[in-house]
Amino acid sequence: MPEQQFKRNIAYKFRIGDILIGKPIFDEEKFSFLELGNKKIVRVNIIGNIVDKYESEGEKKYIFLTLDDGSGQIKLKSFGEDVEKFKNINQGETVIVIGVLRYFNNELYIAPEIIKEQDPKYLLVRKIEIEKEKSKDSPPIEKQNIVAIKDKILDLVKNSESEGGIETDKIIMDLKETSPDMINQEIKKLLEDGIIFEPRPGKVRWLG
Repeated sequence: MPEQQFKRNIAYKFRIGDILIGKPIFDEEKFSFLELGNKKIVRVNIIGNIVDKYESEGEKKYIFLTLDDGSGQIKLKSFGEDVEKFKNINQGETVIVIGVLRYFNNELYIAPEIIKEQDPKYLLVRKIEIEKEKSKDSPPIEKQNIVAIKDKILDLVKNSESEGGIETDKIIMDLKETSPDMINQEIKKLLEDGIIFEPRPGKVRWLG
């Protein structure tokens, strides 16, 4: 019987922060694809650092890896026979990941097909590559829009003072309509201007 032909989906290059603001689309109850702008995403190609690794010890074999690229974090989950392929991937490594998006228990994760170690400089190369791509696609942001984004960030930071500050990832999640790179850029400016400060990496507080 001839082997069934199937069209493999494009593995889109993204930063994790962009993926996290995409909209999961379901076919009845089954996850179908992630909607991001005009793209329907099933497979992704991401470069990041492995910041956490958990491997099962019982009969059920699985490996959970946490990938971080500076814009957000996402889990890589492998089960059964696939586990052997990724046993040698360790915390602290910079890797390129090509895999299929999955959605379970309100969590978006990647089922990896390939995880390959890379030189850490590729993290920056990829970031620049994606920023160039975005600037081609999107019209220039007007000054008043930038001011509005800055005000929204400041409101979130001020309102979180009673909780001892806010995670930058939460700001990105709350301002879904704005690109993570634009948010990170504005946070950096606010830090440089001494309006907010970082009690620890990835968390900001109002200094005003």
